[in-house]
Amino acid sequence: MALDARGFIKTGPDLSQDDLVAKHWPLARAPHLLETSLPGVFAVGDVRAGHIQRVASAVGEGSIAISFVHQVLQE
Repeated sequence: MALDARGFIKTGPDLSQDDLVAKHWPLARAPHLLETSLPGVFAVGDVRAGHIQRVASAVGEGSIAISFVHQVLQE
């Protein structure tokens, strides 16, 4: 997985084209908002780069990730 300089997991728009090339992103689409550089693998909460480290935020991100999981499963 692509990590930032502090070791947190990069997701969605935080993944640069260079990150995706280096990690061999195989899909024509860009990663979903909370998707890592591994297709279908999502990161939320304290492990994610840019997370604000609040429990309520992590819970919200988790619920968003579930909707993206459903999208990925339909692909």
